[in-house]
Amino acid sequence: MMKMSFLSISHISKAYDDAPVLHDISLTVTRGEIMCLLGPSGCGKTTLLRIIAGLEQPDQGQILLEGEDITPQPSHRRDFGLMFQDYALFPHMTVGGNIGFGLKMRGWPQPKISARVQELLSLVEMAGYAERPVYELSGGQQQRVALARSLAPNPRLLMLDEPLGALDRTLRDQLLIDLQAILKQLGQTAVYVTHDQLEAFAVADRVALMREGRIEQLGTPEEIYLHPASPFAARFLGMSNILSGEIASLTPPLIHTAIGRLPVQELPAGLYPGDRAQLVIRPEGASVSRADRAGSNQIVLTLVNRSFRGAHTLIQLVGLDGKTRLAFEIPGMGCVARAGDRVNVSIEPSAVIVFENR
Repeated sequence: MMKMSFLSISHISKAYDDAPVLHDISLTVTRGEIMCLLGPSGCGKTTLLRIIAGLEQPDQGQILLEGEDITPQPSHRRDFGLMFQDYALFPHMTVGGNIGFGLKMRGWPQPKISARVQELLSLVEMAGYAERPVYELSGGQQQRVALARSLAPNPRLLMLDEPLGALDRTLRDQLLIDLQAILKQLGQTAVYVTHDQLEAFAVADRVALMREGRIEQLGTPEEIYLHPASPFAARFLGMSNILSGEIASLTPPLIHTAIGRLPVQELPAGLYPGDRAQLVIRPEGASVSRADRAGSNQIVLTLVNRSFRGAHTLIQLVGLDGKTRLAFEIPGMGCVARAGDRVNVSIEPSAVIVFENR
């Protein structure tokens, strides 16, 4: 059954000093969904978040919440929660005081505040910390308190702007797991802003990839990674293997490139033999063997560098033309060649994405 739209962003545009920041953005979020706004700095994602929050007014367009136009409504009347990178905790207050502050401002009775604080501390795995000064907490603990505070009044919508950006990668990875689990446990609808695609993939149900004030691609993390909509999307997602080529055959689909003929799973409609195209090869889409062990669908490349990364080995290669450079992630110690060795590289056709040459 199709879910009803909870939040509807309709034809939003915004400019500052005649410089466009958002161009006709439309987007819907269903109840209980975690929507991530992903993109590079300056793409407009934080501006869009601030417009949803009521901290900015759009030049054009509407924000609808359950069918109600809230565009002119001030931020304090929207009953939304906000969580930022810098925590914004009150250093002179205890953990419990910070979590309960917004509830006190709303006139909640103290027994009800205390019960809610204890409930949330348990939820964020900080039971027993209510009387602890916040300045004694680690960065990860402070971020958990900030999350509890933003969730305390049961917001209709939770908005998170780069909430884990100040944390190191290991701590961020753990908090991402916990954050996603907490939001799902509560059924909390959320809009999450980040520039980190791994963070977006870990937490979001759907991702809106933004570029220069527009939505470049919208889909689940799996859809966006497996089928990037453009070379920009592929590059932003960390796919550096981008080649030019010429359609050699439709059946089977083959493309001639500077490193040889590559089999692909499918071609965009409207391309014919002789047409130019751009190719992206996902980094996990290759396997290697010694160059004296010939096989089908293999190309010969020269190993430039091999870097062991634990679960995988990053290999960098160059074509026999000396110009075309590629990088792949090989599971474990799957490549034992040395720099300067020639290796056979098998490319998985499903890992090759083809775009029209625009």
